[in-house]
Order: sequence, then structure tokens, then C-alpha cells
Amino acid sequence: MGATAPAEGLPSAGATAPSKGLPSGYAHLRHRTFVGRGRDVFDAAGAAVTTWRMHRESGARVHAEAERAAPGARLRVAVGVGRLEYAVPCEVVWAAYGGTRTGFAYGTLEGHPESGEESFVVTLDPDGSVWFTVTAFSRPARWYTRAAGPVVPVLQRWYARRLGCAVRRLAKNR
Repeated sequence: MGATAPAEGLPSAGATAPSKGLPSGYAHLRHRTFVGRGRDVFDAAGAAVTTWRMHRESGARVHAEAERAAPGARLRVAVGVGRLEYAVPCEVVWAAYGGTRTGFAYGTLEGHPESGEESFVVTLDPDGSVWFTVTAFSRPARWYTRAAGPVVPVLQRWYARRLGCAVRRLAKNR
């Protein structure tokens, strides 16, 4: 992957981390999906998220520099086939591999149709329930995403739900 610069005007990396607040001036997205119960489900879901399997299971292709999410790793998430493939560039801005929280966030790079950041986190609650959460902030970075107006947030919510279903399937079929 060629060198690209972070999207202009993007707030400091890591704004989707649980301890931070999402910046103003962007559309915000939070979507939470129940995945299952227990440490085995948590481990399987966390591995699916951080090794790009979640994206692939959802129907996207991932062209990544790393086998798993780590800060600084660049990737392109793509849909379509051959000459009709549409890939968007991103860079992992943070990753968490903890006892009850596993996940990562990527920020958009120049050439992405949106400017922002999106996190994908699996948590294990004290009661044993496992949750997958997508948190994002974004705004249009291209003329066509500006022209799409209110359609873009609908597609983003649809994709977040699709990722949640993918994580649930992958954790169930561990």
C-alpha cells in the first residue's frame, strides 16, 4: 500500500476509545449487538474482530499490512469485484487486547469518502454477557458522499448491524 496522509481536519486519533468523547461537527454512530455468553465466546469474537474475519464475513475484502489490528497498520476495506472493486484506505489508531475488552479503531486516510474514525470492540460484562459495539464519528470527505446526504448514515447503521451479525456468527461457530 502506498503512503497516504491522514485525512485533513481529523481530530486527534483515538477519539472512539471508551475514555474519550466523540468530537463535535461529525455524525456519531453507536451500535451494540449481543453476541453470547462466556469467556470462549468473548475470545472467539475478539479474534474475529482483530484479525479482520468480521469484515470478511460481512462480505468485504480486507487488504491489510498486518495479520491483526495494531496501531499504525494500514488497510483497505473493499467491496465489488475486479475492476469494479471499491476500496477505502484506513489506518489502525488504537488496539486493545485486555481481559474484558478486545478491539481496535481505524481512522480514515486521504482518498476515503468519509473523514472520521470507527471502533470495533468486544466486551465481556461481569455477568458473562458478551457485546460487540461499533462507535464512529464521520463527515463527508468527497462530493458524492456530500451529495448522498441522509443516505450515508442509513448505510453506516446497516453496515454496523451487518458486522454485529458477522461477529455473532463467527463466535457461535468457533
